[in-house]
Amino acid sequence: MESVIEKLKDHLNHAVIGQPDLTNELLVALIANGHVLLEGPPGIAKTTAAKALASAIDSRFQRIQFTPDLLPGDVTGSDIYQQETGQFSFVPGPIMNDIVLADEINRAPAKVQSALLEAMGERQVTVGNNSYPLSALFFVIATQTPIEQEGTYPLPEAQLDRFMMKINLGYPSAESELEVLRMVRQQDLHKTFSSSIQTICTPADILALQQKALSLYMSESVEHYIVQLVMATRHPEHYLGDTANGNSLIDFGASPRGTLALDRCARANALLQGRDFVTPDDVRQVALPVLRHRIITSFEAQAAGLSEDELLNRLISHVPAL
Repeated sequence: MESVIEKLKDHLNHAVIGQPDLTNELLVALIANGHVLLEGPPGIAKTTAAKALASAIDSRFQRIQFTPDLLPGDVTGSDIYQQETGQFSFVPGPIMNDIVLADEINRAPAKVQSALLEAMGERQVTVGNNSYPLSALFFVIATQTPIEQEGTYPLPEAQLDRFMMKINLGYPSAESELEVLRMVRQQDLHKTFSSSIQTICTPADILALQQKALSLYMSESVEHYIVQLVMATRHPEHYLGDTANGNSLIDFGASPRGTLALDRCARANALLQGRDFVTPDDVRQVALPVLRHRIITSFEAQAAGLSEDELLNRLISHVPAL
């Protein structure tokens, strides 16, 4: 198991230069059996990371480019009338794969987003009167660009909650960008990219890692710490104090789904670190990507220029590990 994890890390870090947090958090979400939302400016390897992960696993990969004219059936598949038999037969859509890249998910209207998010939650698609199960590995990597507002349909908070993690990405450093420049030039010169893709593991290996993560030891004190962190997002006044006019800095805290996600992601992080037990540090390391899209900041917090990450960091520093 450890060799598979190390090989996956090396493969992703080689394919996505200068984004170590992205590669680690992608693996955390995969082992935690959740889905991820990548948000960042265009051209910073969001799609490359998804393709690199899929190439490392002997799995079926499909990219869906979300556009305003997309229909739910374009994602899930639909019943097509067969003239030869006089009957309808189901033609699977691109979502019926192991790893699905939902590129620019916020460009699609609400019905299409709902079709994808229902599949993420139920792990099946329903077309007509029939339901079709999805792959046991089924893993969605969705991307969105925050700087574009025209022609986009922002995901409602209730739908954002379906993603186990939201990963915020920024630009790489000058050193990393220089390394990317040289690597891409060599790939274009020698046409080596396609031949460099290697399969490291199978879906069965990933499913085994998911089961192993669930079996890691977690003490009762760590369980209480997870719950207290989530409770702190619902009652931040106990930790952050109120603003001058008495309003809280957080209008809505994380849901119970956030508690479950913290538990799974902390376990996955411990496994990636090569441990068979979970520590409070594991919880803290995954807290931001797990919780940042599950809280809604108040007007007072926004007026003060406080982001979700800043408020969560304050809570994390005030909530004691038992």
